Order: sequence, then structure tokens, then C-alpha cells
Amino acid sequence: MKVQSPKSQIQSREKDGGIFVQGLGAVSPAGWGVAALCDALKKDLPLPTQTLARPGLEKPLQVRAVPPPVPHPAFFSHPRLRRANSIAQYTVAAALEALGENVSLVQSGSLRLGIVVCVMAGGVNYSRRFYEEVLREPATASPLIFPETVFNAPASHLAAFLGSNAASYTLVGDDGTFLQGLALAAQWLADDKMDACVVVGAEETDWVVVDTMKLFQRDAIHGAGAGAVLLKKDSAGALAELFSVTDSFPFTQTQTRAEAAQKMRAQLPESASDELICGGEMRKNLGEAFVASAAWRCVVACESIRRKEFGAANVDVVGANQQAIGSRFLACSEAVQVTGSAQKLGA
Repeated sequence: MKVQSPKSQIQSREKDGGIFVQGLGAVSPAGWGVAALCDALKKDLPLPTQTLARPGLEKPLQVRAVPPPVPHPAFFSHPRLRRANSIAQYTVAAALEALGENVSLVQSGSLRLGIVVCVMAGGVNYSRRFYEEVLREPATASPLIFPETVFNAPASHLAAFLGSNAASYTLVGDDGTFLQGLALAAQWLADDKMDACVVVGAEETDWVVVDTMKLFQRDAIHGAGAGAVLLKKDSAGALAELFSVTDSFPFTQTQTRAEAAQKMRAQLPESASDELICGGEMRKNLGEAFVASAAWRCVVACESIRRKEFGAANVDVVGANQQAIGSRFLACSEAVQVTGSAQKLGA
């Protein structure tokens, strides 16, 4: 599988204006919002774990769950979200934070918004519940929760809440799919198909996911949540610039994970002393949340640039089972003064 990289469009910014990050959003085990995510990572301490019952096992599983939001978000009462599963709630919350004042423009029809939601496990809570009910007693299995079992439910809920009739895609794959979502959104913008694009990576926790994850990451603790990045061609007020997305290097019988990662990193420049490297190490604090973890890395990278802590950031994603892919973000002004020194999050 190979992503069509938007590098050629992005790097011709003298002509086309580039692709810029105009908003960020996050929901994580650290809380609801980008500030909570970044503050937790600054402390560099593993977040507390919670127990999750697993049928057939006396010992519960350990997870890092998203805490209840305080105060209760108003969008929870929207007709499309009253019965929505948690992944849809995370998706909408992260997207709305990233959109900010653009929400009213989308709802009024004056802003063409592309929506790209990226998932790996997707909506598992209601899927597991629905099939449990079917196995237990098919005649009484609730049809109300069936719509939440499809992968594109979160994207559909977000589009319905915003009243958007522009393109709404759901990409299913491993962690690297979020960066493919950025590439797709950048291509839409470069082709003037959209005025803005919000890319969301989201996952939710269920014992089925945790149990499966233990088969290939025995010591990992599952996390949940979402991260969102809003992209536009407009540089005014931008937080950072999306400079490039590398090719996607698949894991195959002839190309190991390590070899794929090396090829990916070869397409990214070596980081200078004022640059940030965002890799997989934040999992030890937040938990393994697959596509959401990749989204958090991009959010942290862009927020660090916005705070002028770093002048640029590389995001490395070596996925769970498919691909290695990376992206690079830059400060919008070459004259930006950075306050941080070289820092590496992950390898």
C-alpha cells in the first residue's frame, strides 16, 4: 500500500500557498482538550490505569480510559449523538476543538469542510454488545445500537452535527493511517475541492480490543480517545505548516518493520537542535491507542511549534501491522524564536 504524498503540492508553497494547520483538538486519558494532553506529556509520568472486566477471566485487564468530561459537552444532547458510542463522542469533541470558530461557518454552508476520520479497531463497544445480544437471544437484540457497529459511524455523526454535505471519508488501517489522512486532505485542498479539511484519528476501549492487542503487544496498556488536525491553504493565523508526508512503506515478507522504518526516516530530514521528534514513546504515558496515538503525536508536534518551543517537528509512525510513514511540520515564519532545545519523543 502506498500513499500519494502531497509533498509536491506542499513544497510548491511559493506558488500555491502551502498547507497549514489552523486548529488542533484532542481527547485522551489525560482529559478533554489539547492542553490536558500536552500538560500530561510535559510531566512525563504514566497516567493511572483502570480495570476492565474480561469475561472468562478472574483477573481484570488494565487500561487507560478517557475520564468523564467536566462540564458535560452540549453536543452530547444532539439527536445523532444521544445513543452514539464513545468513539463518536471522542471524534466530535476533538473535531469541534480543532474547528473552533469555523463550526458556525460550516453549519451556515459558507465553508466547504472535508472530513477524514481514521480508525483501526473502530467502534467496538456496541459491536461487541450487539453480537452478544444476538448470541444470547436474537429476538431481543437491540436494533438501536446496530448503526454504531459500522466503521464510518463517527464520521457520519460529525457530518450530521455540522450539517456538512461535502466529502466525508473513513480510512481503516493501522496507526499510520492518520498520516495517510493528512495526505488525502492536503490533496483535496491542493485541488481546491475543499476550503478546509479536518482529519481525526480515534479509538475506543473494549475488552475485545485489549485482549487482541495482548497477542502482539503483551506489556502494552490500551488507551482511547481522539486527535484532530484542521488544515487549510490559508496561512493567516496558522499554528504550523504541514510540509510533507512521506511515502508509505509496507511490512512484507521481503521488507521487515525495521527496514520499512529506515526507508521512511530517510525521506525525513535529520532533526536540528531546535526540532522535535515525535515517535512512539508517549504510549508509556497515555497507553496504546493505535490511530489515536498517531493523531496525538501530530497534535503535540503542532502545539509545540505553536508555543514556539520548537521550530519544526518530525512525526514517525511505525504502525501495528501495515506500514511505516512519517510527516514533517514547520513553523510558519522562519524568523520564529524557539525556547526549547532538541527533544525526542520516541524512536
